[in-house]
Parts: sequence; structure tokens; C-alpha cells
Amino acid sequence: MERIETDLCVIGAGSGGLSVAAGAVQMGARVVLVEAGEMGGDCLNAGCVPSKALLAAGKAAQAMRTAGAFGIRPVEPEIDFAAVKDHVARTIAAIAPHDSQERFEGLGVRVLRDWGRFVSPTELRVGARTVVARRFVIATGSRPLLPPIPGLDRVKALTNETIFALRERPEHLIVIGGGPVGIEMAQAHRRLGSRVTVIAGEKALPKDDPELAAVLLDRLRAEGVEIVEGARAEAVQPLAHGLEVTAGDRRIAGSHLLVAAGRKPALDALDPAAAGVEVTEKGVKVGPDLRSSNRRIYAVGDAAGGPQFTHLAGYHASVVIRSILFGLPSKATALIPHVTYTEPELAQIGLTEAQAREIHGDRLEVLRVPVAGSDRAQAEAATEGLVKLMVARGRPVGVSIVAPHAGEMIGLWAMALASGAKLSTVAGLVLPYPTLNELSKRAAGAYFSPKLFDSRVVRTAVRTLQRLLP
Repeated sequence: MERIETDLCVIGAGSGGLSVAAGAVQMGARVVLVEAGEMGGDCLNAGCVPSKALLAAGKAAQAMRTAGAFGIRPVEPEIDFAAVKDHVARTIAAIAPHDSQERFEGLGVRVLRDWGRFVSPTELRVGARTVVARRFVIATGSRPLLPPIPGLDRVKALTNETIFALRERPEHLIVIGGGPVGIEMAQAHRRLGSRVTVIAGEKALPKDDPELAAVLLDRLRAEGVEIVEGARAEAVQPLAHGLEVTAGDRRIAGSHLLVAAGRKPALDALDPAAAGVEVTEKGVKVGPDLRSSNRRIYAVGDAAGGPQFTHLAGYHASVVIRSILFGLPSKATALIPHVTYTEPELAQIGLTEAQAREIHGDRLEVLRVPVAGSDRAQAEAATEGLVKLMVARGRPVGVSIVAPHAGEMIGLWAMALASGAKLSTVAGLVLPYPTLNELSKRAAGAYFSPKLFDSRVVRTAVRTLQRLLP
């Protein structure tokens, strides 16, 4: 059996693992990367990338239906569903070389394509090899959670790992789960010609601001997506042609079923207990420095048990590299934005209004700027939405946006909150006209407007100065 000694062993070649491996090897560390599945992990192959490609195809189809606002005759698009999936596959293929085994071996990483299993606190068994490392990083990601619904095992239930392989358009797609994944796939498939029903156990988009989530959900309903809230899926049974889901007092028949009801960390094959790594149902139990109960072993991304975002995994990588390579104290403390990439998009950074009121009470000010006030939005006939700004003691503490390109707009606020900037900084920005980010500047300015324009002291001072100035 081959014995490989190294400085760092990274387990998992998704976003977090690849970022750790690339950063560490380029700074001089010996790195072994272990991956049994596809390089690039869930994000490239079954998550962020294919879902956004599918959403883009749906957006193109919808633009043809709604062109009348621009004086262009609207038409019902002819959709070749298999060709749409070819577009998805081409998108993955275009990005794949950046995450490939060849690229990482070119950087100097030793890549082992097999399952890894801990056999001691310092050893990982990988096929016929044993990797002995000074430090390990668990970056194994997560897998779709299949809830214990009676009858679910009797039908072919799709997940994000399998839905992108469909070459024939679902006649009626039933989605169990009203989170971002379920909502994104609902809009994409509806726009590509499928009938879609979403079953949400409580509310759809429960982690987002309900005022803004309602704007997006109304849009989906207007496009023909049926959203059933407050009705948990209680049973599934096969039919001669498709399946039926019982949810509350309803029985919903469909041709295909997508389960988007959450995810679980992919740790079972790793045997973390053999390495003295404590885990919970959410993932590896880590501290703010992302170290596990075994101080030699870190966890990043979904495996670390926090929010499941690709960009969070990439941020985690920067945190652990600082600690592993330089021995410097480093903690994961950044505010992490999240986005639902529908049309309109829904984005959030920091506290929602409800969270901010709980923390700041009467000191909280909430400012709202409608997207319809944007000249750019008017020009593009895309005026649905809202920028909602939470302010405490003159500083932004949270921002919620539902708007076209909200995912791009939230970047300004991510920088503002990360740097501790005052609202006056955002209000004083000079932004190109016309852009949607003028809405963010306007929201910041709305905090100061009453203090300036409705202030008797300011008005009196200006009148006095006008008499005195030469």
C-alpha cells in the first residue's frame, strides 16, 4: 500500500476544496486533493451553473412572449427542450477546464480520484493508498435530502443531481420544496413550457423578507406557476402515467416530481469519528476558525454546517488558508449575501426587517425605494420590485432587494456592510446614469432627505445665509 506524506490533504473538489488546494499549492505547500466524483462538485455539475443556464433559456423564451411592451409582436416560442439541455451542457463544459484534474495537476496538486475514509486522526485511506497529512480540510459538500414521505421510494423522484439530465420536457412538474432551488426550477420549467406546481410545507421562500418574497411569488403565479403553501407533502403514489402527491386536502397529479426539500452534509463515507471529528446532523462541528474537534482538521462550505452557498465555501477557503499556511488567527465573520436568480431576482445581505427590529427595536429605520422610480427600469419595462434598507444609528444593518439584477445590486451593499460604511458614503457616490444601482444611492439618500428638506433649522439657516453671502 502506497503511503503519501503531505502538508495538506483536501477532501472534496467542489468550490471550497478547489479554492483551498489552488491557494495552498501556489504558496508552496504540498497538497493532495481527494475526489471520487466529478471535479467541480455540485455547483458546476448539478447546482449553480446548470440552474442559471436553464434560467437563462427560460428568460429568452419569456422575452419572446412579452415583447409587446416594446412594440415588437409577441410570439409563443418553439422550444426544443433537448437543445436547451445542450445549452446547459455546453455551459458546464466551458467552465469545467478551470476545475479540471489536469489544471490542478499542472499547479502541482496530487489528485486522487477515489473515496477517502479516515483511519486515524492523521491518516486518510484512499483506495490502495494512505495519505498522512499535517492538516486536512473536509470540503465534501452536501447531497439532496429525501424526506421520509410514504411512497416516495415507489416513484422516480428527481433532485438537482438528476433533473438536468432530462431530455424531454416534463408535462407537469411537481416541486416539493419552496426554497430558492424549488422556486428557480419552477420558473425555469414554466417558461420552457411545463405546467408547474410547487408544494411548500409552510411559506415559500421562508428565509427571505416576506414583503419582497411576495413580489416574486406574485410574478410566478402571474406566469402560471401554482404555489401551494402551508400544505406538506404527506404521501406519493405512482400512477399509470406519472404520479400523485397528497398535500393536505389536495391530491396533485403530475408527470414528474422534483424534490427540493433541503440538503444534508456528505460525510457518511468519510467516517469522521475515526479521526476524532465531532459531527451533528448539520455537518462537522466547527468553531469560528472552522477547526473541528480535531485541531488538525478543518471543514469548509456545506460540510461545515452553515448556509449552503458556493461563495461562502470560497470565503471559508480564504479563512482556513490563512490559518493552515501561516499559523495566523483567522475567523469566519463576514456577512454573506444570498440571491434567488429568478426574474425578478431576490437578494439579501445582513438583517431582514424582522431580524433588525428584534435587535434594534425603536432605533431601526426602514427605507423603501420602488424599482419603478428607476429610469433604467422604466426604459426596460421591468419596474416590479423594491429596495428595502434597514438603518440603525446612521449605518446600514441589512438590505433586501427584489429587482432585475438584484444579485448585481447587492454587491454594493455587501461592501458597505463589510467596511462598516456610513450611509453618507453610499449617498455621496457618483454613479453612472441610468443604472439600477441608482436605487441604492436613492435609498441611502432617503435617510437624509427628511433631515435636510423638512428641517426648520436648515431652512432658516439657508435663508439667513442667502441674505449674508455676497
